[in-house]
Amino acid sequence: MKFLLTSTVIVAGLFGAATAASAQDSCDITISNMNWASAEVMAAIDKIILEEGYDCSASLLPGDTMPTFASMTEKQQPDVAPEMWVNQFREQIDSAAEEGTVQFAAEVLTDGGEEGFWIPQYFAEAHPEIKTVADAFAHPELFPSAEDPSKGAFHNCPAGWGCQITSANLFDAFDAEEQGFVLVDTGSAAGLDGSIAKAFQNEEPWFGYYWAPTAVLGKYPMVKLDFGVEHDPEEWQNCTTVADCEDPQKNAWTKSEVYTIVTPAVAEMGNGVTEYFNTRSWSNDVVNKLLAWKDDNQATGEDTAYYFLENSENVWSEWVSPEAAEKIKAAL
Repeated sequence: MKFLLTSTVIVAGLFGAATAASAQDSCDITISNMNWASAEVMAAIDKIILEEGYDCSASLLPGDTMPTFASMTEKQQPDVAPEMWVNQFREQIDSAAEEGTVQFAAEVLTDGGEEGFWIPQYFAEAHPEIKTVADAFAHPELFPSAEDPSKGAFHNCPAGWGCQITSANLFDAFDAEEQGFVLVDTGSAAGLDGSIAKAFQNEEPWFGYYWAPTAVLGKYPMVKLDFGVEHDPEEWQNCTTVADCEDPQKNAWTKSEVYTIVTPAVAEMGNGVTEYFNTRSWSNDVVNKLLAWKDDNQATGEDTAYYFLENSENVWSEWVSPEAAEKIKAAL
């Protein structure tokens, strides 16, 4: 994910000015407000639940993946990283957990982050024979390119993201060009999203890379195709994710493990706070729909958090004690 690849933009020293007391001494908790939508919303939800349900003082600090992780291990601030995509630095985070500088809390995305090649649901229903990536690449005539209808179009991951390299290598591994496909450079996340929106508006075929959780998948029902092979971690590391790999082989994304990470102070806290962070999780389906509402209403993370708490009690009430649930409902 791009969030992991661009994370070094914000220096870890950003958190050095945090003045909140240690969570071990009182229920004063700092939360990394990470710079993508699902993490932003979860941070806002955490703040409201901690303050209204557990009488904590919670503050949000701007953050990104690696600066947040570095600051947590070196300075024990912030106290909580709500949504850490750990696959791409699993060795480092496991080492920090073994050393006791951070701890794993709940797997915040129960079904994990998803990346892969997708087609619209309406297209999948009209073409039940297209179940795998190989099936799709065998039929360029079903996905005509706008530039050259004699070719099939495959929409790549946005320029500069790690998935652009991965998608291009898998495009080669499946011999897509030889089968009549062209690799469409979408240019940006907006360009990729726009291509999906246009396809749905006109009920046209679409085939390409996407990921979850996102607002787009909350708005536009899509079907992820099976790669037809198991994930090969060695091939993934040595070729699939390497630019200009000469001979890429068929491979598949593995589930992206997404956890909440906390400092030992939070992991040892009483008052039900530790139990909250060890329980709090949701599915991609819930997040996708919530992010679609956020996008449609141009809402802030806080607005979206309140909308979720007001409309999804069946989800969040499972995360908290009955006493905390009553206090949160009374505050809404």
